[in-house]
Amino acid sequence: MHILVTNDDGPPSNQSSPYVHTLISQLQSAGHTVSVVLPHVQRSWIGKAHMVGQAITPTYYRPGAVRRDSTGALNNQGTTSKTPLAGTIREGEEGDDEPHQDEWVLIDSTPASCVQIGLHHFFESRGPIDLVVSGPNYGRNTTACFSLSSGTLGGAMEAAVCGKRAIALSYAFFDKNHDPEIVAGASRISVKIIENLAANWKPDVHVYTVNVPLVEGVEQKKVLWTRMLQNTWTSGSCFQEVEVPDEGEKVAEDADKAEVEIRESEEGEAPTSMNGKKPKAFRYKHKHFKWAPKITDVYESVERGGPGSDGWVVKEKDISVTPLRANFMHVDGFEGELKL
Repeated sequence: MHILVTNDDGPPSNQSSPYVHTLISQLQSAGHTVSVVLPHVQRSWIGKAHMVGQAITPTYYRPGAVRRDSTGALNNQGTTSKTPLAGTIREGEEGDDEPHQDEWVLIDSTPASCVQIGLHHFFESRGPIDLVVSGPNYGRNTTACFSLSSGTLGGAMEAAVCGKRAIALSYAFFDKNHDPEIVAGASRISVKIIENLAANWKPDVHVYTVNVPLVEGVEQKKVLWTRMLQNTWTSGSCFQEVEVPDEGEKVAEDADKAEVEIRESEEGEAPTSMNGKKPKAFRYKHKHFKWAPKITDVYESVERGGPGSDGWVVKEKDISVTPLRANFMHVDGFEGELKL
C-alpha cells in the first residue's frame, strides 16, 4: 500500500513526538510505501482546523538512525532543510543527492492541512495514496472529550472528507517510562491492525480510531471493537487563569512542554434591563488563560460508563478499535415544519 502518515505532535522528539519514526520504520519494513507530511511543531488539541489567510511554507526533514541515548530512550538525530534533496521527484534516478535518504515534509500548519497537501501536492510520482494514517498520538484519544478536539482524529477526518480511507492511531501510556521495546511492540501490532482493517474495510466506515496501550506484552493483548463513550467536562472550565504579564512583556509557553504536562497530569451573570431602566455598564477584570483540561473528568466518566467503551477497553490495557463516520449525525424524530 501507499500510506500517507501525518500526526499532530510534529517531527520526532523525545519530549512530545516519540513514536512516529518507529511506526514509519515498521510500515516500511512490512513492504509499504510511506509518504510523510507532519506539522513542523506541536499541534495537539487543534481538531480539523485550517489556518485561514496564511501562506503555508514547507521544510524538509531527513530522519537519522534511531539510536538509544544514555538514558536508554530512542533518539532520532534528524536534520531539517529549507529545500528538498535534489532529484527526489523521481526517486533513485542518477544524479540524486542521496537516493536512499528518506525525506519527510514539514508544514507550518495543522494536521488537516498536512493531509490536504500530502494527498494533492507532493507524491504524485509514487502513485495513488491508498490509506491515510494519522498518528501515533502521544497519549490516548478515547471518549468524546478527547476525540472531538484531537488533531490526530482531525487529520483522519480530513482524509475521510477527501474520499480516502483513514485510521487515527494513538498510544495510551500509563507511566513516564516509555520503554523503547514496548513502543516497538506497539508499532508492530499497529501495523498488523492497519493491514487487517485496510484489507477488510467496511463500506459504511470512514475512519477507524485505534488506541494501543503502551504495556509489556502489548502484541498479545486483545483487539476489541468498541463504541466511543459520550462524555462531558464536568469540573468547570478547561482553562486556568494565569498571571497577567507586565505591559510590554510577551509570554509564550512552549507547546511541547504544555502538552506533556497535560498528558501526564491527571462572577455572576451580567445584569439585564428591568422595568425599562438601562442597566449599569458591565466591567471586566483583565485576565490571561492557559488550556488546562481536567483529565480526571475523562477517567471518572469511563468508570461510570462501564464496559464496552473505547475508554474502558484502554483502561483495561487492551486495544480499542472504534469505527466512525466523518459527519455530525442527525438525531431522529425531528421532521416537518418548526412551528414558532
